[in-house]
Amino acid sequence: MNKPTVIYCYDAYCGWCYGFSPVIKKIAAQYKDELYIEVLSGGMMVGDAAMPMEKIGPYIQSAYKRVEELTGIQFGEDFLWHINNPDKSDWVMNSEKPAIALSVFKEYFPNEAILFATDLQYALNYEGRDLGDDEAYRHLLAKYKIPETAFYEKLKSGEFKERAHYEFALCKHLQVTGFPQVFMQQNDTRFFLISKGFSDYDTVNLRVQNVLKEIQGATA
Repeated sequence: MNKPTVIYCYDAYCGWCYGFSPVIKKIAAQYKDELYIEVLSGGMMVGDAAMPMEKIGPYIQSAYKRVEELTGIQFGEDFLWHINNPDKSDWVMNSEKPAIALSVFKEYFPNEAILFATDLQYALNYEGRDLGDDEAYRHLLAKYKIPETAFYEKLKSGEFKERAHYEFALCKHLQVTGFPQVFMQQNDTRFFLISKGFSDYDTVNLRVQNVLKEIQGATA
C-alpha cells in the first residue's frame, strides 16, 4: 500500500503557521516512515492582498500576542520593531517570493520542505528578515548547501513562479480559506481534515493516529 500524504497548507506570512511550526515539524519527524509530507504555499498575501507594513502593522500588534499566548512561540525583537513602527518600515508582505523560494528548495530537497518552510517563518518572525528581499534567503542556502547562483536564477524564473501559483491554486481547490490547514490524503479522491487553524501537538497526533487506523481498517 502506498503511504498516505500529509498536506500542510501554510503561508510564509501567516503568524499562526509560525506558531504551528513546532507541531508540524514534530509530526513530520515522528511519522517520516509512515507518511509523505507535502507543503503547499497558500498565497495568503498576493496581488491585491499584498500589504505594506504601514497598513497591516497595527493589526499584527495585537494579533501576535494572541499567537504567543496560545502557541508558546516567541516573536523576535527585530520583527517586532517593524510591527511597532509600521510608519518607518519599508516591508511589504507579499507571499509570492517565499512561495517561489520554497518551490526552488523542493527541486533540491523535496522531502525536507517542512524544514525550509519553518526556517522561512523563523527568519521572518524571529530574526526579522524581509522575505521580499533576496538576501533573506542567503543564510539558508549555506545551511542546506544549495548553490547560490542557481538558486537566485530559479527564484527569478517564470517556471518556479508558475509552480508557486500552482500551489496557491491547489490550496483553493482544497477549499482552504485560512492557515494553517492540514489534510491527510489516502488517494486521488479521499482526503481527511487533520487540523484547521492552530491545533496543539496532542490533538494533531491523535487525529493522525485515528485516520491511519481508519485507512488501515478500510484496506485490511
